[in-house]
Amino acid sequence: MHNDNFIPLPRGSFFMGTDNSDARDREKPSHEVHIDYDIAMSKYLVTVEDYMLFAQATGAEVPVERHEHLGFDVPVRRVRWTDAKAYCSWKSERENKKYRLPTEAEWEYACRAGSTTKYSFGEDASLLGEYAWYKDNSDGVTHNVGTKKPNAWGLYDMHGNIWEWCTDWHSESYENTPVDGSAYKIPNEKGRVLRGGSYNADADKCSSTSRINLGSGGKNYFIGFRVVIEL
Repeated sequence: MHNDNFIPLPRGSFFMGTDNSDARDREKPSHEVHIDYDIAMSKYLVTVEDYMLFAQATGAEVPVERHEHLGFDVPVRRVRWTDAKAYCSWKSERENKKYRLPTEAEWEYACRAGSTTKYSFGEDASLLGEYAWYKDNSDGVTHNVGTKKPNAWGLYDMHGNIWEWCTDWHSESYENTPVDGSAYKIPNEKGRVLRGGSYNADADKCSSTSRINLGSGGKNYFIGFRVVIEL
C-alpha cells in the first residue's frame, strides 16, 4: 500500500452518531466531535496482497480464503484485532511512519466525508449498490477493493465489503465517549468496535453510524481493516 493511496483528512468538526428514533441505542446520541489534528486514511481496505507482505516478513498466519476464485485485491479477512494491530506496528517500523487503526470517531468522520445523512451519499438506500458490496449485490462473497464509487473524500468501501476494526473498546452508547477524536479506552467484556457493514450485511447495517463489536481475539469471514497514518 503506497503513500499515494492515503487521503489526508481535513481538520474539522462533525456530529457523530444519530438521534433517529429507529436507530439502535448504541448509535446514540448524536454528539459533536472535533478532529483538530492531521491524519490520512487509506483509500482502500488492507488487501490479501498487503497482508501477505506482512506475513512473509514476520511469520504471521495468512488467513485461509474459502472462495478459491478470489484474488489478492480482495480485503483480507478473518483477522483478529490483535493481528491488525501487529500489521500496523510492522508497517510503522518498516516505513518509519506512524500507522495505526482508526479511532471510531475518525472512521465515522472519514466515512461521512462532510455528509449528515444516513449514508455518505444521502438517505436513499436504493443507491447503496453504487457504493457498496452488500447483501443484495455481493453474491455472498467479498469483492476487489475500490470497484465501487468512492465517497466525497475519495475513500472506497466505507460502506460494505468488510466490517473494519477500530481502535476503540465498545461503548453501549455515546453518553461518555471522547469528543476530541480519540478512542474510547475503558476495557469491557464487549470487546472492540467494528464499522462499515459487509458483503453479507443488509443496507441498514452499512450506514455511516452502524456499529458492532467483537472480542479482540475474535475473527470472522466478514471482518477486516484499514489503516491511518499520523501526519
